[in-house]
Amino acid sequence: MQRRDFFQVKFVVGVTCLTLILVLAIFGNVISGHDATEQDLMSSLQPPGLDNGGYYLGTDHLGRDILARMASGARVSIVIATSIVLISGVFGVVYGALSGYWGGIRDVALQKVVETFWAFPPILLALAILAFFGQSLGNIIIALAIQRWIPYCRIARAQAMVLRNREFVSASKIMGGGTGWVVTRHILPNVLASAIVIATFSMAGAILAEASLSFLGLGVPPEVPTWGGMLAEGRSYVVGAWWIAVFPGLGIFFTVLGLNLLGDWLRDLLDPKSALNLR
Repeated sequence: MQRRDFFQVKFVVGVTCLTLILVLAIFGNVISGHDATEQDLMSSLQPPGLDNGGYYLGTDHLGRDILARMASGARVSIVIATSIVLISGVFGVVYGALSGYWGGIRDVALQKVVETFWAFPPILLALAILAFFGQSLGNIIIALAIQRWIPYCRIARAQAMVLRNREFVSASKIMGGGTGWVVTRHILPNVLASAIVIATFSMAGAILAEASLSFLGLGVPPEVPTWGGMLAEGRSYVVGAWWIAVFPGLGIFFTVLGLNLLGDWLRDLLDPKSALNLR
């Protein structure tokens, strides 16, 4: 297999995995015909099948439909991951671009703030925030985004330090362009490609982090179905009712796999050296 073929395989497999998850999130409840929180103790622990009352992926110990809960968990993961990437990406890129463009004492002061946030273990910091402010969708987004802007900041700062000495930036400043003009018109567009690649991998990390917190019971409120919460509920039934934990685990696996493969594809596509090797 040539490198170009592998390059295309990563894109096809990545997009296929993500498309399946999006279809599940959008049409999962329509296909199942059940509500994600509806309980039916008479139908508890039904195995997956096509002839068991419409419970195609089975039911949990409370008779709740696994397919409907999988669809709900997919929507929660997509909303949380997308929100975290948007918040941390915009803030981190702007913060890093300004820090690298200014340089000097302002750059040192801004990077001290970065180092302060970087000193805290991510999961422990998220746990502390959720324990203090309580469980909610907004709080978990804040808890997971509070450190995830740092990779964007680092790469934006590094590229801004290089770009600020380029001829087109100097010409813009000579023509009267201020900091806002130079950063928005010359620095940020050149950082965008790297930020997109980081965002793809960051979404995968955010989904894993949200699932970990939900597994520990510190994610979104317990009444909201999530993949991590389903894993926590299914660990007591792994032997007799494996489908309760296996299906949400597969959801996490395929989502993270798709995002990582798509991130690798974007990195190869946007890297000039890799693009030359693919020709």
